[in-house]
Amino acid sequence: MRTGILGTGTLAVALGTRWIRAGHEVLVGGRSPDKAAAAAARMGTARAVPMSEAVTGRDAVLLAVSWQGLPDALRTAGAAEGSLAGTPLIDPTNAVAHGVGELLTPDGRSAAEHVADWAPGARVVKAFHMFPADQWNEDRASVTVVLAGDHEDALRITADLVRDVGARPAVLGPLRRARQLEEVAGFVIGLAFSGIDPGSAVPRT
Repeated sequence: MRTGILGTGTLAVALGTRWIRAGHEVLVGGRSPDKAAAAAARMGTARAVPMSEAVTGRDAVLLAVSWQGLPDALRTAGAAEGSLAGTPLIDPTNAVAHGVGELLTPDGRSAAEHVADWAPGARVVKAFHMFPADQWNEDRASVTVVLAGDHEDALRITADLVRDVGARPAVLGPLRRARQLEEVAGFVIGLAFSGIDPGSAVPRT
């Protein structure tokens, strides 16, 4: 699969490394060419390119950028001009207050819905937002990655990407349910920073 990554941080490197091992062609775009080159080198055979090139002709794009940096990253990638139209755009963003977990989106909508506004025509899927980036360096076969999105083909491609990092995909529903997923992440983050195991607060079936 031809996979693009916008972002050069730990999540970008961890997932990019796993996708390369699974046989993907990975392009990495970052606002800093030096950071993009360093991230690509850590992944293995990934190539560092300008952000606009990282989204061109890709089967899917991972948006591994902080909430605050999303508008600028998408603008630089040409999203407003339709560069991501028709492309599965995977949003792992947690738009939450650090250490608190309270959502920062101002209008009651999810971060993923804002991404869809900033990237007209993109097929946005919420995914990969629940687990710390460094955990993707391990075998995650027992992990379920929950997805939300409006387009069946984008959900199918994202599910394949989930399997390629050794996890199980599960579709919760349309993109409007991404708010639920982001609230859950905030709940987990808030408890974890309080020194409480979030798993102890969730009933086991």
